Amino acid sequence: MFISLIFLVIGFVLLVRGADTFVDGAVSIARRFHIPSIVIGTTLVAMGTSAPEAAISIAAALRGSDGVSIGNIIGSNITNIFLILGVTALIGGAVINKNTKNYELPFVATITMLLSLIGLWFGIISRTSAFMFLGLFIAFVIYTIIIAKREKVQQPTYKPIPMIETCIMIVAGIAALIIGGNLVVNSAMEIARYAHVSERVIGLTIVALGTSLPELVVCVIAALKHEYDMAVGNIVGSNIFNILFVLGISAAITPLPFDAAFITDGAIAILAVAMLMMFTAKNLKLGRFGGILFVIAYVMYLIYLTV
Repeated sequence: MFISLIFLVIGFVLLVRGADTFVDGAVSIARRFHIPSIVIGTTLVAMGTSAPEAAISIAAALRGSDGVSIGNIIGSNITNIFLILGVTALIGGAVINKNTKNYELPFVATITMLLSLIGLWFGIISRTSAFMFLGLFIAFVIYTIIIAKREKVQQPTYKPIPMIETCIMIVAGIAALIIGGNLVVNSAMEIARYAHVSERVIGLTIVALGTSLPELVVCVIAALKHEYDMAVGNIVGSNIFNILFVLGISAAITPLPFDAAFITDGAIAILAVAMLMMFTAKNLKLGRFGGILFVIAYVMYLIYLTV
């Protein structure tokens, strides 16, 4: 058990560092081929925070650990809203823009409900469903590019990196993601067996919290810099990427059986989005009171999973 926990931590560290290294290398390649900064900012960088979820869910799918694969995605989305946005709101409030409120949050609720309905009706996330999610993902990327152009969003600047170093970064990043993903999945399965809990619970709790670390870091830093709308945008974008891209890729590789118990988790994920929409409806801000309620809701959800 202790050894598994050590490997779990090592796996998470590799995932976070691997994601950063891979994204930096991919951005360098994109800029070398003159891909517009707006495309880089709305795709590669945004996918960077979802890379740990992708690595774990794909590794779990290939090993037949469907509970970890799907649980990681749904659990991460619940953690992102209840815990990470709750903590962000406690620091100084979490502000959202009108596009996020009017379009992106309802979109998150819609695709979460779609995932739950597919699982309830068919009992499996098939390749057909996977390609549908990936199609929606492409549509979302196009939408974000259009919005960024319309609002003239300032894109981050990057220093040039030599080609050899860039290739090394990409290879090293992918290797770290693969090794880290396998370490986390194997360790999580060992912990589940030792603690006599299901892979679903492990995926929804330990794995989900670990893969949400990049989002937590981004949101806390953004909040401390008073970039509150950036924090919420990062979370909402990550939740969309998790379902459409991560789940889409995982199920495209191998269809994922959908445990009926995930219906409840999907409903809680939808509830989290609904609560965020409700608390920000008036002044587009999740205040400290809302943050407290969100953190309490997350604790209650963990209690529900473990009792």
